[in-house]
Amino acid sequence: MPNHFHLLIRIKSEKEIGIYKHLNSNGSKDSVRFQTQPDENLSEFEEPDRVGIKKPNPTKHFSHLFNACSKYINKKYQRTGSLFERPFKRKLVDDETYFRTLVLYIHNNPIHHGFTDIAVDYPWSSYLTCLSGKPTNLKRKEVIEWFDDETNFKYMHLQQVDFIEMDDWLEI
Repeated sequence: MPNHFHLLIRIKSEKEIGIYKHLNSNGSKDSVRFQTQPDENLSEFEEPDRVGIKKPNPTKHFSHLFNACSKYINKKYQRTGSLFERPFKRKLVDDETYFRTLVLYIHNNPIHHGFTDIAVDYPWSSYLTCLSGKPTNLKRKEVIEWFDDETNFKYMHLQQVDFIEMDDWLEI
């Protein structure tokens, strides 16, 4: 869709992420990052005053992503200013039914906005990636399993969607 997009992202828990040791080899602000365990000892090449422990900050990572996109688009189209409007909306998804409905909402959004009549015809959606056998970083097996199997995944996507009711229920 030309004026908005939806991202459904699972952010790993702190335990899954671990911590990062930031080693500034020359004392600069730039750092080399590598995942490590909290109890790992510093090597003989790492001076304690050059190593700091930090936790990843997803908000900061998204800020960098959106800034990079804005810079690219602005340079490519010789424009200036903001590319994204505020406020961004974000919502914690901690319910399986809500999650499934959100997947359906995102995949059917191009239908709602009149770009296509069925989800499979919209090439910029993860719907096709879920059904494809091509290599991807998308956890397609996990997504399909939330709908029990691929047959039910396809069936649910072919059902008539009441977008106004879904918007209200999802509080989007």
